[in-house]
Amino acid sequence: MIEDLVTQIETRFAELGEQMTDAEVISNRERYAEAGRAYSQLEPAAELAAEWRRAQDDAAGAEELLSEDGEDPEVRAELTVARERIGQLEEEIRLAMVEPDPNDAKNVIVEIQGGAGGDEAGLWAGDVYRMLTRYAERLGFVTEPMDISAGKYTFAIKSRPPHGAYSVFKFEGGTHRVQRIPETESQGRTHTSTATVAVLPEAEEVDVEINPNELQIDVYRSSGPGGQSVNTTDSAVRITHKPSGIVVSMQDEKSQLQNRERAMRVLRARLYEHALAEQQAELAADRRSQVGTGDRAEKIRTYNYSERRVTDHRTKLTVHNLEQVLEGELDELTASLQSEEKRRGLEAQAAV
Repeated sequence: MIEDLVTQIETRFAELGEQMTDAEVISNRERYAEAGRAYSQLEPAAELAAEWRRAQDDAAGAEELLSEDGEDPEVRAELTVARERIGQLEEEIRLAMVEPDPNDAKNVIVEIQGGAGGDEAGLWAGDVYRMLTRYAERLGFVTEPMDISAGKYTFAIKSRPPHGAYSVFKFEGGTHRVQRIPETESQGRTHTSTATVAVLPEAEEVDVEINPNELQIDVYRSSGPGGQSVNTTDSAVRITHKPSGIVVSMQDEKSQLQNRERAMRVLRARLYEHALAEQQAELAADRRSQVGTGDRAEKIRTYNYSERRVTDHRTKLTVHNLEQVLEGELDELTASLQSEEKRRGLEAQAAV
Protein backbone atom coordinates (compact mmCIF):
# COMPACT_ATOMS: atom_id res chain seq x y z
CA MET A 1 0.00 0.00 0.00
CA ILE A 2 2.79 2.45 0.88
CA GLU A 3 4.50 1.56 -2.41
CA ASP A 4 1.37 2.65 -4.31
CA LEU A 5 1.18 5.89 -2.31
CA VAL A 6 4.84 6.70 -2.98
CA THR A 7 4.34 6.06 -6.70
CA GLN A 8 1.30 8.35 -6.77
CA ILE A 9 3.28 11.10 -5.02
CA GLU A 10 6.20 10.76 -7.45
CA THR A 11 3.92 10.79 -10.51
CA ARG A 12 1.88 13.79 -9.37
CA PHE A 13 4.99 15.75 -8.31
CA ALA A 14 6.59 15.13 -11.71
CA GLU A 15 3.41 16.32 -13.46
CA LEU A 16 3.35 19.51 -11.42
CA GLY A 17 7.04 20.10 -12.14
CA GLU A 18 6.32 19.87 -15.85
CA GLN A 19 3.39 22.26 -15.52
CA MET A 20 5.63 24.80 -13.77
CA THR A 21 7.86 24.92 -16.87
CA ASP A 22 5.05 24.70 -19.46
CA ALA A 23 4.83 27.92 -21.48
CA GLU A 24 1.04 27.62 -21.78
CA VAL A 25 0.64 27.31 -18.01
CA ILE A 26 3.13 30.13 -17.33
CA SER A 27 1.18 32.46 -19.61
CA ASN A 28 -1.99 31.86 -17.57
CA ARG A 29 -1.49 33.58 -14.21
CA GLU A 30 -4.30 31.70 -12.44
CA ARG A 31 -3.19 28.24 -13.66
CA TYR A 32 0.45 28.99 -12.85
CA ALA A 33 -0.43 30.14 -9.31
CA GLU A 34 -2.59 27.04 -8.78
CA ALA A 35 0.22 24.75 -10.01
CA GLY A 36 2.68 26.56 -7.76
CA ARG A 37 0.49 26.11 -4.69
CA ALA A 38 -0.03 22.41 -5.44
CA TYR A 39 3.71 21.93 -6.03
CA SER A 40 4.60 23.62 -2.72
CA GLN A 41 2.00 21.57 -0.83
CA LEU A 42 3.24 18.28 -2.28
CA GLU A 43 6.98 19.02 -2.07
CA PRO A 44 7.47 17.84 1.56
CA ALA A 45 5.77 14.51 0.76
CA ALA A 46 7.84 14.15 -2.42
CA GLU A 47 11.06 14.64 -0.44
CA LEU A 48 9.96 11.99 2.06
CA ALA A 49 9.07 9.62 -0.81
CA ALA A 50 12.55 10.06 -2.31
CA GLU A 51 14.13 9.33 1.08
CA TRP A 52 11.92 6.24 1.42
CA ARG A 53 13.22 4.97 -1.93
CA ARG A 54 16.82 5.46 -0.78
CA ALA A 55 16.15 3.65 2.51
CA GLN A 56 14.56 0.77 0.60
CA ASP A 57 17.65 0.55 -1.62
CA ASP A 58 19.92 0.58 1.46
CA ALA A 59 17.92 -2.25 3.05
CA ALA A 60 17.88 -4.31 -0.15
CA GLY A 61 21.64 -3.84 -0.57
CA ALA A 62 22.34 -4.93 3.00
CA GLU A 63 20.08 -8.00 2.64
CA GLU A 64 21.89 -8.99 -0.57
CA LEU A 65 25.31 -8.72 1.09
CA LEU A 66 24.18 -10.84 4.03
CA SER A 67 22.74 -13.53 1.76
CA GLU A 68 25.87 -13.66 -0.42
CA ASP A 69 28.69 -13.12 2.08
CA GLY A 70 27.17 -14.43 5.28
CA GLU A 71 26.60 -12.74 8.62
CA ASP A 72 28.43 -9.45 9.20
CA PRO A 73 27.70 -7.34 12.32
CA GLU A 74 28.32 -4.04 10.51
CA VAL A 75 26.06 -4.91 7.57
CA ARG A 76 23.40 -6.27 9.98
CA ALA A 77 23.46 -2.92 11.83
CA GLU A 78 23.03 -1.04 8.54
CA LEU A 79 20.02 -3.24 7.70
CA THR A 80 18.47 -2.57 11.13
CA VAL A 81 18.91 1.20 10.75
CA ALA A 82 17.44 1.17 7.23
CA ARG A 83 14.37 -0.82 8.31
CA GLU A 84 13.74 1.48 11.28
CA ARG A 85 14.00 4.51 9.02
CA ILE A 86 11.61 2.95 6.50
CA GLY A 87 9.02 2.53 9.26
CA GLN A 88 9.44 6.16 10.37
CA LEU A 89 9.20 7.44 6.81
CA GLU A 90 6.01 5.50 6.10
CA GLU A 91 4.31 7.23 9.04
CA GLU A 92 5.67 10.64 7.99
CA ILE A 93 4.50 10.14 4.40
CA ARG A 94 0.97 9.26 5.53
CA LEU A 95 0.87 12.34 7.76
CA ALA A 96 2.18 14.54 4.94
CA MET A 97 -0.64 13.34 2.69
CA VAL A 98 -3.46 14.19 5.11
CA GLU A 99 -5.95 16.42 3.29
CA PRO A 100 -5.20 20.06 4.26
CA ASP A 101 -7.85 22.35 5.71
CA PRO A 102 -9.48 24.05 2.68
CA ASN A 103 -9.29 27.38 4.54
CA ASP A 104 -5.53 27.18 5.21
CA ALA A 105 -4.62 29.49 2.31
CA LYS A 106 -7.03 32.25 3.42
CA ASN A 107 -6.28 35.58 5.09
CA VAL A 108 -7.60 35.88 8.63
CA ILE A 109 -9.42 38.42 10.76
CA VAL A 110 -8.43 38.26 14.43
CA GLU A 111 -10.55 39.61 17.28
CA ILE A 112 -9.01 39.90 20.76
CA GLN A 113 -10.93 40.95 23.87
CA GLY A 114 -10.13 41.14 27.55
CA GLY A 115 -12.01 38.45 29.46
CA ALA A 116 -12.07 37.72 33.19
CA GLY A 117 -9.85 39.91 35.33
CA GLY A 118 -11.06 43.51 35.01
CA ASP A 119 -8.52 46.13 33.91
CA GLU A 120 -5.71 43.59 34.01
CA ALA A 121 -7.58 41.51 31.41
CA GLY A 122 -7.63 44.53 29.10
CA LEU A 123 -3.87 44.96 29.52
CA TRP A 124 -3.35 41.26 28.85
CA ALA A 125 -5.43 41.54 25.66
CA GLY A 126 -2.98 44.21 24.52
CA ASP A 127 -0.04 41.91 25.24
CA VAL A 128 -1.66 39.09 23.24
CA TYR A 129 -2.27 41.53 20.36
CA ARG A 130 1.39 42.52 20.40
CA MET A 131 2.51 38.85 20.55
CA LEU A 132 0.40 37.80 17.56
CA THR A 133 1.31 40.80 15.40
CA ARG A 134 5.01 40.26 16.17
CA TYR A 135 4.61 36.60 15.20
CA ALA A 136 2.94 37.56 11.94
CA GLU A 137 5.69 40.04 11.08
CA ARG A 138 8.40 37.47 11.87
CA LEU A 139 6.79 35.08 9.39
CA GLY A 140 6.58 37.75 6.69
CA PHE A 141 2.80 38.27 6.87
CA VAL A 142 1.29 41.75 6.62
CA THR A 143 -1.00 42.93 9.43
CA GLU A 144 -3.79 45.48 9.00
CA PRO A 145 -5.33 47.13 12.11
CA MET A 146 -9.11 47.41 11.69
CA ASP A 147 -10.57 48.50 15.04
CA ILE A 148 -8.25 49.14 17.99
CA SER A 149 -9.54 50.30 21.38
CA ALA A 150 -8.83 49.71 25.06
CA GLY A 151 -9.07 45.99 25.71
CA LYS A 152 -10.37 45.14 22.24
CA TYR A 153 -8.38 44.60 19.05
CA THR A 154 -9.59 43.65 15.58
CA PHE A 155 -7.02 43.22 12.81
CA ALA A 156 -6.40 41.31 9.61
CA ILE A 157 -3.40 39.16 8.68
CA LYS A 158 -2.73 38.75 4.97
CA SER A 159 -1.34 35.50 3.60
CA ARG A 160 2.07 35.23 1.99
CA PRO A 161 1.59 32.69 -0.84
CA PRO A 162 2.11 29.80 -0.76
CA HIS A 163 1.85 30.19 3.03
CA GLY A 164 -1.69 30.92 4.22
CA ALA A 165 -2.30 32.95 7.36
CA TYR A 166 -5.12 30.68 8.54
CA SER A 167 -2.85 27.60 8.46
CA VAL A 168 -0.76 29.24 11.22
CA PHE A 169 -3.10 31.45 13.23
CA LYS A 170 -6.14 29.16 13.48
CA PHE A 171 -4.42 27.56 16.48
CA GLU A 172 -4.52 30.86 18.40
CA GLY A 173 -8.33 30.88 18.63
CA GLY A 174 -9.52 30.33 22.20
CA THR A 175 -8.94 31.61 25.74
CA HIS A 176 -5.41 32.70 26.66
CA ARG A 177 -4.88 32.71 30.44
CA VAL A 178 -2.15 34.69 32.21
CA GLN A 179 -0.89 34.30 35.78
CA ARG A 180 1.17 37.29 36.92
CA ILE A 181 1.47 40.09 39.47
CA PRO A 182 -0.18 43.24 38.02
CA GLU A 183 1.82 46.47 38.21
CA THR A 184 -0.98 47.97 40.31
CA GLU A 185 -0.87 45.10 42.86
CA SER A 186 0.65 46.48 46.09
CA GLN A 187 0.57 43.18 48.02
CA GLY A 188 2.54 41.23 45.42
CA ARG A 189 -0.26 38.73 44.82
CA THR A 190 -0.50 36.75 41.59
CA HIS A 191 -3.68 37.42 39.59
CA THR A 192 -5.25 35.25 36.90
CA SER A 193 -6.72 37.01 33.88
CA THR A 194 -7.86 35.94 30.45
CA ALA A 195 -8.13 37.25 26.91
CA THR A 196 -10.34 35.67 24.28
CA VAL A 197 -9.06 35.33 20.71
CA ALA A 198 -11.28 34.59 17.71
CA VAL A 199 -9.50 33.72 14.45
CA LEU A 200 -11.80 33.93 11.43
CA PRO A 201 -10.84 32.85 7.90
CA GLU A 202 -11.58 35.92 5.80
CA ALA A 203 -14.39 35.01 3.45
CA GLU A 204 -14.68 36.18 -0.13
CA GLU A 205 -18.01 37.37 -1.46
CA VAL A 206 -18.34 34.05 -3.30
CA ASP A 207 -17.96 32.16 0.01
CA VAL A 208 -20.84 33.90 1.79
CA GLU A 209 -23.96 35.33 0.18
CA ILE A 210 -25.39 38.25 2.17
CA ASN A 211 -28.81 39.62 1.32
CA PRO A 212 -28.67 43.44 1.71
CA ASN A 213 -32.34 43.39 2.77
CA GLU A 214 -31.34 41.37 5.85
CA LEU A 215 -28.95 44.06 7.10
CA GLN A 216 -29.67 46.96 9.44
CA ILE A 217 -27.01 49.63 9.03
CA ASP A 218 -26.72 52.43 11.61
CA VAL A 219 -24.27 55.33 11.55
CA TYR A 220 -23.26 57.30 14.61
CA ARG A 221 -20.58 59.61 15.96
CA SER A 222 -17.27 57.99 16.85
CA SER A 223 -16.22 57.97 20.49
CA GLY A 224 -12.80 57.90 22.10
CA PRO A 225 -9.57 59.64 21.05
CA GLY A 226 -9.19 60.87 17.50
CA GLY A 227 -8.89 63.87 15.20
CA GLN A 228 -11.60 66.45 14.70
CA SER A 229 -13.38 64.56 11.91
CA VAL A 230 -13.31 61.26 13.83
CA ASN A 231 -15.33 62.64 16.73
CA THR A 232 -17.51 65.25 15.03
CA THR A 233 -19.02 63.40 12.06
CA ASP A 234 -21.27 60.37 11.79
CA SER A 235 -18.45 58.15 10.49
CA ALA A 236 -18.89 55.13 12.77
CA VAL A 237 -20.90 52.21 11.38
CA ARG A 238 -22.88 49.44 13.08
CA ILE A 239 -24.16 46.57 10.91
CA THR A 240 -26.69 44.07 12.26
CA HIS A 241 -27.35 40.84 10.37
CA LYS A 242 -30.99 40.21 11.29
CA PRO A 243 -31.23 36.42 10.67
CA SER A 244 -28.21 35.56 12.84
CA GLY A 245 -28.26 38.51 15.25
CA ILE A 246 -24.55 39.16 14.59
CA VAL A 247 -23.58 42.82 15.18
CA VAL A 248 -20.37 44.42 13.93
CA SER A 249 -19.27 47.96 14.79
CA MET A 250 -16.37 49.85 13.23
CA GLN A 251 -15.17 53.39 13.96
CA ASP A 252 -11.41 53.58 13.46
CA GLU A 253 -11.49 55.27 10.05
CA LYS A 254 -12.53 58.86 9.38
CA SER A 255 -14.60 57.78 6.39
CA GLN A 256 -18.01 56.19 6.89
CA LEU A 257 -17.45 54.28 3.64
CA GLN A 258 -14.16 52.77 4.91
CA ASN A 259 -15.72 51.79 8.24
CA ARG A 260 -18.65 50.17 6.42
CA GLU A 261 -16.30 48.18 4.14
CA ARG A 262 -14.29 46.92 7.13
CA ALA A 263 -17.44 46.04 9.08
CA MET A 264 -18.71 44.03 6.10
CA ARG A 265 -15.40 42.11 5.97
CA VAL A 266 -15.73 41.17 9.65
CA LEU A 267 -19.43 40.29 9.25
CA ARG A 268 -18.68 38.08 6.23
CA ALA A 269 -15.91 36.29 8.19
CA ARG A 270 -18.18 35.71 11.21
CA LEU A 271 -20.98 34.31 9.05
CA TYR A 272 -18.49 32.06 7.26
CA GLU A 273 -17.14 30.78 10.57
CA HIS A 274 -20.70 30.15 11.78
CA ALA A 275 -21.44 28.05 8.69
CA LEU A 276 -18.16 26.12 9.14
CA ALA A 277 -18.97 25.42 12.80
CA GLU A 278 -22.35 23.95 11.83
CA GLN A 279 -20.72 21.80 9.14
CA GLN A 280 -18.00 20.55 11.51
CA ALA A 281 -20.60 19.73 14.18
CA GLU A 282 -22.44 17.55 11.68
CA LEU A 283 -19.20 15.76 10.75
CA ALA A 284 -18.36 15.27 14.42
CA ALA A 285 -21.73 13.66 15.06
CA ASP A 286 -21.01 11.18 12.27
CA ARG A 287 -17.33 10.48 12.92
CA ARG A 288 -16.99 11.33 16.63
CA SER A 289 -13.97 13.43 15.66
CA GLN A 290 -13.50 17.08 15.01
CA VAL A 291 -10.26 18.71 13.86
CA GLY A 292 -9.31 22.33 14.39
CA THR A 293 -12.63 23.72 15.58
CA GLY A 294 -10.95 26.47 17.65
CA ASP A 295 -13.56 26.37 20.41
CA ARG A 296 -13.36 29.84 21.96
CA ALA A 297 -14.71 28.72 25.32
CA GLU A 298 -11.79 26.35 25.77
CA LYS A 299 -8.72 27.44 27.77
CA ILE A 300 -6.05 26.75 25.21
CA ARG A 301 -2.89 28.16 26.80
CA THR A 302 -1.52 29.42 30.12
CA TYR A 303 1.29 31.98 30.50
CA ASN A 304 2.89 31.88 33.97
CA TYR A 305 5.23 34.84 34.60
CA SER A 306 6.83 33.69 37.84
CA GLU A 307 7.91 30.38 36.29
CA ARG A 308 8.58 31.83 32.81
CA ARG A 309 6.34 28.98 31.63
CA VAL A 310 3.93 28.65 28.71
CA THR A 311 1.72 25.55 28.58
CA ASP A 312 -0.49 24.63 25.65
CA HIS A 313 -3.32 22.54 27.07
CA ARG A 314 -4.26 20.93 23.74
CA THR A 315 -0.93 19.18 23.14
CA LYS A 316 0.30 19.29 26.79
CA LEU A 317 3.47 21.01 25.55
CA THR A 318 5.26 23.23 28.08
CA VAL A 319 8.11 25.60 27.21
CA HIS A 320 10.10 27.82 29.55
CA ASN A 321 10.83 30.79 27.28
CA LEU A 322 7.95 33.12 28.18
CA GLU A 323 9.77 36.30 27.11
CA GLN A 324 10.54 34.92 23.65
CA VAL A 325 6.95 33.67 23.18
CA LEU A 326 5.56 37.10 24.06
CA GLU A 327 7.92 38.56 21.46
CA GLY A 328 6.25 36.40 18.83
CA GLU A 329 8.41 33.27 18.85
CA LEU A 330 5.53 30.79 18.70
CA ASP A 331 7.09 28.41 16.17
CA GLU A 332 7.54 25.43 18.52
CA LEU A 333 3.96 25.69 19.82
CA THR A 334 2.54 25.99 16.31
CA ALA A 335 4.58 23.05 14.98
CA SER A 336 3.29 20.84 17.80
CA LEU A 337 -0.32 21.82 17.06
CA GLN A 338 0.10 21.28 13.32
CA SER A 339 1.48 17.78 13.96
CA GLU A 340 -1.46 16.99 16.24
CA GLU A 341 -3.93 18.24 13.62
CA LYS A 342 -2.36 15.95 11.00
CA ARG A 343 -2.51 12.95 13.33
CA ARG A 344 -6.20 13.57 14.01
CA GLY A 345 -6.82 14.03 10.31
CA LEU A 346 -5.12 10.70 9.61
CA GLU A 347 -7.29 9.00 12.24
CA ALA A 348 -10.42 10.58 10.74
CA GLN A 349 -9.47 9.37 7.25
CA ALA A 350 -8.88 5.84 8.56
CA ALA A 351 -12.29 5.85 10.29
CA VAL A 352 -14.19 6.72 7.11
